[in-house]
Amino acid sequence: MARKHKKKAQKRQKRDTANNTNSTITNSMSSQDIIEQGISVVTTTWNEKENIQELIQRIHATLKDATHEVIVVDDSSTDGTLQVAKRYADVAVGKQREGQSKGLLYGMKLAKFPIIVTIDSDLENPPELIPQLVDKLAEQDVVVASRRTLPRFSERWAAETLGRICGTTDFYSNFRAYKKQAIANTELKNGETFGGELLIIAKRVDAKSAK
Repeated sequence: MARKHKKKAQKRQKRDTANNTNSTITNSMSSQDIIEQGISVVTTTWNEKENIQELIQRIHATLKDATHEVIVVDDSSTDGTLQVAKRYADVAVGKQREGQSKGLLYGMKLAKFPIIVTIDSDLENPPELIPQLVDKLAEQDVVVASRRTLPRFSERWAAETLGRICGTTDFYSNFRAYKKQAIANTELKNGETFGGELLIIAKRVDAKSAK
């Protein structure tokens, strides 16, 4: 029964995010250029043994016609997630537990392709939407897949404040596509921001280049 409800939730999110992506930081590039250069998909895990195989296989199926790699950064799982990831991902590494933001950045630095997609490992983000995110990078440097409904007050507050500055309606969504140049040579200065600091850094990079 729980599995059935989860499937319904995934379908609902897929529908909600399909036409609700926020693009920030403009810089023109063709969709064909993106496909030819390659895509690195990065996710972090902590005790996601039950989900990680399905996620990786769905990513590979979705991007079968594009040059790509899947990178899994495991945050010291205790359930054998890393061992499963090593069988299916192109790159799977373990590290000490430091949180999602640092894990994502760690994986981004391992990426060998100029396009990076970050995605949650719990199957809440439908990997089948990755091509739509990547297509929008033809005109943008960062694209965020935003939820239509934000359940927590903190998420709504962040969307109205920090999200407005960064050009997104879902500041804490980590289902994003980046041009690597927007996030390169980055170091995090704060604690766990659930990916928020990465978005702010990308915005700062754009502000400097615009000057």
